[in-house]
Amino acid sequence: MDINLTGFLVALGAGLLIGIERERRKGTGPQRALAGVRSFTLVSFSGALAQSLDQPLLVLVGALFVVGLNLVAYWRSSDADPGVTTELALFFTYLIGITAMQQPVLAAGLAVATAILLAARNRLHNFSVQLLSTTELRDALVLAGAVLIVLPLLPDQNVQWLAGTNPRRLWMLAVIFMVLEAAGYIALRIAGPKLGLALSGLASGFISSTATIATLGTRSRAEPALRRPCIAGALFSCIATVVQMMLVVVAVNAPLLNMFLPTLGAGLVTAVAVASLSMRGQHLPPTDKAPSRVFNLWHAVGFALLMSVATALLALAQSRFGALAIPVGAALGGFFDAHASSASALSMVASGRYPAALALLPVLLALTSNSVSKLVVAFIAGGIHYGLRVGAGLLALLVALWLPTLVMQ
Repeated sequence: MDINLTGFLVALGAGLLIGIERERRKGTGPQRALAGVRSFTLVSFSGALAQSLDQPLLVLVGALFVVGLNLVAYWRSSDADPGVTTELALFFTYLIGITAMQQPVLAAGLAVATAILLAARNRLHNFSVQLLSTTELRDALVLAGAVLIVLPLLPDQNVQWLAGTNPRRLWMLAVIFMVLEAAGYIALRIAGPKLGLALSGLASGFISSTATIATLGTRSRAEPALRRPCIAGALFSCIATVVQMMLVVVAVNAPLLNMFLPTLGAGLVTAVAVASLSMRGQHLPPTDKAPSRVFNLWHAVGFALLMSVATALLALAQSRFGALAIPVGAALGGFFDAHASSASALSMVASGRYPAALALLPVLLALTSNSVSKLVVAFIAGGIHYGLRVGAGLLALLVALWLPTLVMQ
């Protein structure tokens, strides 16, 4: 019989690792906990040995013995509220020992994860009881349900009675909006309003700058004291738009990069300057008060419906234009996604169906129409003051993008 030395070594390491953590919390005297480093190591080894003998009945007997041992220890405990963490960990260690003989890598990972979970007891308790509010827990469960329950159940196909809309993609837009808003909430709590929303806007902009501007506009309207940090976050998301466009050019038609560098370079410098200037003069008093909600479900659903309707209308208009031309199609598509429509135009250039000398025009039109859509969203979501300030930044960005082309004409 071949000896699975690796499996036994993993079982030994797992028992020692989890056992050492439990030993530190075992205590001393008559009230000490059930098991420590030796008990956990022996239980892990027992599981490995039972599995190596290929005797299912023996594995079952071992499991029943560990369960019985746990029950006896729990009943004999003198604590008013003894808990069952050590008992559960002991049984799980037995299962890890069994797993180590067949999947040692998985068993090792489970052992490390278990030890980390056990060692983080105080931090997890403080987070669950003191830091995590009832509202945050509720919103986290709503988000988890939206991703893990609702999304997989929706059909991934166009539905005629929904005007040809794909329900799963529609709900995905709502989920993205909720995730972006939750990211801003977390950044706000960790880094504070001034820096947190700026960093959140920059990171979220790589997912969807339009959704980021809408999200921050909603927060700005709900909490006017955070209007200036929200404006900064919205403008920081525009930096991601320009960077992504550079990546699109490189990925789809890299030889055109030299042509695009003056335009996109000027846009990037301007976006960084405008976003940085928006952070000046923000004198916000320190506060421990967090926003009232992690995200707003109805705002997320409304944004998804609005974007889906806009996409359907643009698709209808684009079908009427036919092959009129790629610039018109890029401009129409840019209202929803500047990068996708630009990538389509650049692909046409790469295939020879559109002159390379004019490749910059559809991209500029896509970025322009996309900026218009961001402006509309900013006014709708954040109101006049938010819309005007974000609009000023978008205008400066558009001027910087178009200026090199107009100068060289």
